[in-house]
Amino acid sequence: MTTAATPEGQRGEDRGGRPGDDRGGLRAALGGLTTRGRSFLAAGVAAAICAYVLGQGDLLRVGLLLAILPLICAGVLYRTRYRVAGSRRLSPRRVPVGSEARVHLRMDNVSRMPTGLLMLQDHVPYMLGPRPRFVLDRVEAGGRREVSYRVRSDLRGRFPLGPLQLRLNDPFGMCELTRSFSAYDTLTVVPRTEPLPPVKLTGEAAGYGDGRQRSLALAGDDDVIPRTYRHGDDLRRVHWRSTARYGELMVRREEQPQRARCTVLLDTRRIAFQGAGPDSAFEWAVSGAASALVHMLERGYAVRLLTDTGTAVPGEGAEGFAGTSQDAAEAAGLMMDTLAVVDHSDGAGLSRAYDVLRSGNEGLLVAFVGDIDEEQAALAARMRHRSGAAVAFVLDSGTWLTGGAVTGAVDERLRQLREAGWTALAVPPGARLAELWQQAGGMRAESTAGETYGGWS
Repeated sequence: MTTAATPEGQRGEDRGGRPGDDRGGLRAALGGLTTRGRSFLAAGVAAAICAYVLGQGDLLRVGLLLAILPLICAGVLYRTRYRVAGSRRLSPRRVPVGSEARVHLRMDNVSRMPTGLLMLQDHVPYMLGPRPRFVLDRVEAGGRREVSYRVRSDLRGRFPLGPLQLRLNDPFGMCELTRSFSAYDTLTVVPRTEPLPPVKLTGEAAGYGDGRQRSLALAGDDDVIPRTYRHGDDLRRVHWRSTARYGELMVRREEQPQRARCTVLLDTRRIAFQGAGPDSAFEWAVSGAASALVHMLERGYAVRLLTDTGTAVPGEGAEGFAGTSQDAAEAAGLMMDTLAVVDHSDGAGLSRAYDVLRSGNEGLLVAFVGDIDEEQAALAARMRHRSGAAVAFVLDSGTWLTGGAVTGAVDERLRQLREAGWTALAVPPGARLAELWQQAGGMRAESTAGETYGGWS
């Protein structure tokens, strides 16, 4: 029998009866005797010994029959040469926490003879549920069988699926051989996201939609890059020198849209969060950061994810921001994959993240932070001066463990951040980000009445 992975996965083969490995293959076949097969073999040997001692010829023939039957089944099964191809397909390959994904398995009999009874088993981590097992009836030559099962996880992460195992039995159930495919697949469980309301700050340029700003080109007449005239263009923007040069009507590019920026800061310090599990403060912060990233990308922002370790994702493009040089969906997938496996860091402060925010033109800063002392609050206050607007969601992990009210120390840190220009809110246990997001928008609108900042939605 040969088991091979289709071109959809890695290719690997397990062959029975190859030249040079007959002894090892036969030993494996004898090792695959089932309880029934071992019982028949033991009974046959015992009957043969008794027949020799008692001098009973008929009993000797019965003993030989009982002993030879499992050996014949093992030999026939060992010499059977099926060629079966298997493939696995995930739908989808990336799912939020608590959602289900369906795994589709396909078996193709690519040999010229039908198979016997096949038992199929796929290896999955225990977090995704029990191991699925299927029994496939006789598969005709060139035939195909498809089965599927569902997996679900309440924990985020990357989980390997595979290898796929195929078990082959003889008709009498005396012997069972197992072959494994070599292909693996990976299911990514990302944090659960929450739809956020369209909160809007002042200062956005009209006509460019949410998350877009208008920048004027400061080029002189000789530096203008003209474009072909389009129906509806203002004739006052016609560039006559280029029109004469190219022989068609050309207009100036005096305005070009520029995406507003947003940095989502996630505090992952181990000392800043207590507790663990799906309902912990840290998991709420990770889910909140994911919701903010998806929401800002949907509103047309150039977004990046920043952690306290100074790691920025995606880390390429226009100074590390996604959405300007790559597709927003691809950028969202990259950042969500990062959040799927993010874990606590051993850092003691936010200084590395502060060093990344050095250009002074970071746009909106949305931070999800845990327990911060006076020193880290002062450092966060200086971050505010390097961004156009800043919103902080502060989680006191102690209250998340006890379910109590926000302590006075947290109120003092919130006051310190607000005095520096942050829109800071405490996150009570079990709070919904959508409500806090709406509240932050109201606080920001009140504090910036009469002023103009880079907008966020």
